[in-house]
Amino acid sequence: MTCVATPDLPTAAPGVLAPEALRDPKIRGRLSPTAVKLFLRLADLWRLAVDQRRALLGDISRPTYHNWQGGKVGTLSRDQLERISLVLGIHKGLKLLFADEASATRWFTSPNRDLPFGGMSPLERALRGSIDDLYAVRRYIDAWRGMK
Repeated sequence: MTCVATPDLPTAAPGVLAPEALRDPKIRGRLSPTAVKLFLRLADLWRLAVDQRRALLGDISRPTYHNWQGGKVGTLSRDQLERISLVLGIHKGLKLLFADEASATRWFTSPNRDLPFGGMSPLERALRGSIDDLYAVRRYIDAWRGMK
């Protein structure tokens, strides 16, 4: 998980949160409000419906989603933080691949015949709900960018 440079968070590399850090509820509690705020901003940018947002977050309940939207964020699970990190990473990768937001959004929402998508758009693949689907989209974008 990419993190903002905070000297008191354990890192695996500069700007990268150590994997074991997400086991600590105190660290997850500190990251949760900011993670949710970033996710909601990105979901607004992508014009996602509430049910789409909930699917990306692991099918959280409507009341939980609306609490988060209203600023009532408890400590997210490791899975939820990982999902948000993947969504943010997808967005970052698209920003690096495309010159403008409109082109990135068009690619992300258009049918794609490449193997990971099978005719679905990358967004549709991500919305299938499994964290593996988010990883598949993220890995595809990272590979396209030439990352391992």
